[in-house]
Amino acid sequence: VRLVESGGGFVQPGGSLRLSCAASGFTFSRSAMNWARQAPGKGLEWVSTILSDGTKHYAASAKGRFTISRDNAKNTVYLQMNRLKPEDTAIYYCAFGQIRGQGTQVTVSS
Repeated sequence: VRLVESGGGFVQPGGSLRLSCAASGFTFSRSAMNWARQAPGKGLEWVSTILSDGTKHYAASAKGRFTISRDNAKNTVYLQMNRLKPEDTAIYYCAFGQIRGQGTQVTVSS
C-alpha cells in the first residue's frame, strides 16, 4: 500500500487549498478513504471519510468548509478546503485503514 499526499502549502486566513492523495497497492474503488490531521503539539484528528459508494462524513470542524471527493479512475482522493482558519494549520494525512501517507503541511497564517 502506498499513499502520497500533495497540495499543501501556506495560505492566508480565508483562503483555499486542494489536497490530493494518490493511492496504490489495493483496490481503491472498493475502499473507504480518510483524511486526518495533526496540529503542532496535538494528537491525530479525523477530518473526513468517503466511502466506496461516495457517502461522505465530516468532523464538525470541517463541515461546511471542506469537501472530500474521489476519482476512482485515478486512484486519487481529494480534500478541498475553503475558508481556511489558523486553527486548520496541521500536517494532513491521507489514510486507508491504519495506513497513512507521509503527510502534507498546511499552514494558515496572515
